[in-house]
Amino acid sequence: MRPTVHLRPYRPSDRGAVYDICVRTGAAGQDARGHYLSDELLPDIYAGPYLELESALAFVLDEGGRAVGYVLGTADTPSFVEAWRARWLPRVAERYPRPVEPAGTANERLIATLHHPEWMLAPELVPYPAHLHVDLLPHVQGAGFGRRLVETFLAAAAAAGAPSVHLGTANSNTRALRFYERLGFQRLTVAGTEGTTYFWHPTTTRP
Repeated sequence: MRPTVHLRPYRPSDRGAVYDICVRTGAAGQDARGHYLSDELLPDIYAGPYLELESALAFVLDEGGRAVGYVLGTADTPSFVEAWRARWLPRVAERYPRPVEPAGTANERLIATLHHPEWMLAPELVPYPAHLHVDLLPHVQGAGFGRRLVETFLAAAAAAGAPSVHLGTANSNTRALRFYERLGFQRLTVAGTEGTTYFWHPTTTRP
């Protein structure tokens, strides 16, 4: 019999599972293990800061006591960027020294992203102050859990005062593009972000 699957708030004991999910879905939805200098590099950028700085807006899909999916984010991207630079970057910068820029390799480009949280503050995104990341392991995809995670985050972000949310996904991640469009997310044009498609959605409207 398959374990029960349910949504719940993130707990500190979920950190390892969240990091695992992040890297196993980090190559445009595919497994990114072994792609970078460390399998913790991707989660140290796209999961760790949210778990540390915005744990109240972190939710997991629990299967038999282990997280197999998650949604992470913030209701206030400008404040999050400030906290990232003040509280998160000092914790990880020694492991990932700032590269000489412009970054050339895939590792360098990721590490540059870590050192430049202000890149999240594109002018076109200002009207949509919340943002999120949602990932699920392959065996729980396609069963409606992604929608439920997004709905849970939108409700939490609305309660925190955010009127709308944005997100970005790789153009090559066609499954994710279709997923967000099915949920009613609208595309955004953001200058200088070739290779990434941005979407927005109000937090008070059910997707």
